[in-house]
Amino acid sequence: MRNKGKEFVLNVAILVIAFMALMPLLWIFVTACKSQPEILKEPLRIIPVRNMFLENLKTVWGRCDWILYFKNTLLLTVMIWAVQMLVAIPAGYAFGVLKFPGKDLLFLLVLTRLMVSPESTMLANYLTVLKLNAYDTRIGIMLPYVVSAQAIFMFRQAFKQLPSSLMESARIDGCTDFRYMLHVGIPLIRPYILSFSIITCVFQWNAFFWPMLITKSPDKRILPVAMTFFGLQAESGSEWGLTMMAALIVTVPLLLTFIIFQKQFINSFVTSGIK
Repeated sequence: MRNKGKEFVLNVAILVIAFMALMPLLWIFVTACKSQPEILKEPLRIIPVRNMFLENLKTVWGRCDWILYFKNTLLLTVMIWAVQMLVAIPAGYAFGVLKFPGKDLLFLLVLTRLMVSPESTMLANYLTVLKLNAYDTRIGIMLPYVVSAQAIFMFRQAFKQLPSSLMESARIDGCTDFRYMLHVGIPLIRPYILSFSIITCVFQWNAFFWPMLITKSPDKRILPVAMTFFGLQAESGSEWGLTMMAALIVTVPLLLTFIIFQKQFINSFVTSGIK
C-alpha cells in the first residue's frame, strides 16, 4: 500500500509540474483565439466569447512574409549545426584520444570559453563582423557560433569513453585516426551528437539578440526577430491576440518536431556509456 501511495503522489506531482510547464503555451493559444476588445475587457477569460483563431491567423500571415522568415531560420540553423559538427567532432576526438604538445593548455582555453557569458563578447563580435564587412549577412550571423566549446567538451568526453582496445585493434588493421574517428568513433557517440544537435538547433531557432543586432534588412530576418518587428507594427498599443498568434507560428514547428521525434529525443538524453 505504501508503494502505491508513493506512486500516486509521484504521478500527481508529475502532472502538476507538466501543467505548470504547459501553462504559458496554453495561455498563448487562448489569447490567440480572442479579439483585442475581449482581451482588454476580460483578460482572464479562458473560453473566448467568439473564437478568432482563424481570423487572427489570416491577419498575421498576411502582414509578413513568414515563408521567407521560415526559410532564413531553417537555413541558418542547419548551416550553423553543420559547421559546428565539422569543427567540434574532430576537435573532441583530438582532445579525447590523441596526444600532442599543448593539449592540456588548449583544452583549458576551451573550458575557459564555457565560463565566459556570450553577452560579454557581444561588442567584440560586433566589431569583428564590421571589420570583415559581414554586417547584415548570413555569414555575420553565423560567425560567433562556428566554434562551440560546449560541443567540443561533450564530444571529448564521449570519445574518452570509447574502449582503448577498439583503437588498438583498428591500428593493428592499419586504420588511420581519421578513418577510426569516421567509421568507429562517430557511430558509437551518436547519442551525444543527437543530444547536442537538439540543444543547438533549439537555441539557434530561438536566437534573437545577436541576429537582431547584426542585421537590418527585412529579407535577412529570422523568425524571433520578425515577430518582434511584427509587434511594433500596431499603430495604437499592442495587439495581444495577433502577437500571440505570431508567437504560435514561431513555436509550432519546434513542438511538431518534438512530437514526431520525441522517442529519439528522450533516448538521446538518457543514453549514457557505450554498450
